[in-house]
Amino acid sequence: MNKVDIPAIIVARLPIYLETLELMYKEGIYKTSSRELGDRIGITAAQIRKDLSQFGEFGKQGTGYSIPNLVAELRKILHVDKIWDVALVGTGNLGTAIARYPEFNHRGFRIVMCFDSDPALIGTKVGDITIEDSATMIERIREANIKIAMLTVPGSIAQQVADDLVKAGVTAILNYAPVALNMPPDIIHVQHIDPILQLQQMTYYMD
Repeated sequence: MNKVDIPAIIVARLPIYLETLELMYKEGIYKTSSRELGDRIGITAAQIRKDLSQFGEFGKQGTGYSIPNLVAELRKILHVDKIWDVALVGTGNLGTAIARYPEFNHRGFRIVMCFDSDPALIGTKVGDITIEDSATMIERIREANIKIAMLTVPGSIAQQVADDLVKAGVTAILNYAPVALNMPPDIIHVQHIDPILQLQQMTYYMD
C-alpha cells in the first residue's frame, strides 16, 4: 500500500505502539499479544491488528508478536531506524526546553542547529549547540542537508520563517507557533502542536 493511502490516524498510532513496545522490552518482556498491548494503551486488540495489517504480517495467531522484531519493523516503517538531524528555530523558553530534552537522541532524532534573531541570544549556547543568527538559516540548513525543522517562534513571524525553511530544503516542520501555516502539502509536511487546541478537544467531552 502506498504511504498516502494509509489513514493519518493509523500513522499517528504507530509511534504509540513503538514507545509502548520499547518500554515493555526494557521491562524484560519479549513477547506480547495485541490484547496485552491494547490493554496498556487503551486501544482494542482488533484495532491494533487492523493497523499493523496495513504494513504486513508481524505475528501469528496464538503465538503473538516478538517484541524485538516488531520494534525493528515499526522503526523501519517510521524511518527512525536511523538518526535524523533537526534544526530548531526559536530559542526562547520553549525552544530552549525542547533543545535540552534528552530523549531525542534515543528516539531517532538529533538537534544539530539552533537559530534565533535576538542579538542577545546569538552566539550563546543551548547545551552543546551554539545559537546561530536566523539570517544565516537558509544557507546553513541547505549546506547541512537538514530536512526536519522545529518551529518555536512567535506567531507573527511563523509563516515567513516557515517559507524560509522551505527555501532551505526542509520537507517537514513541527510547528509550535500558535498559528496555522499555509504550506504546499505536496512539498512539505507540517505537524501542528498547540496545547490549547488539545485542551479544547478534551473539554468537548467534559460537563
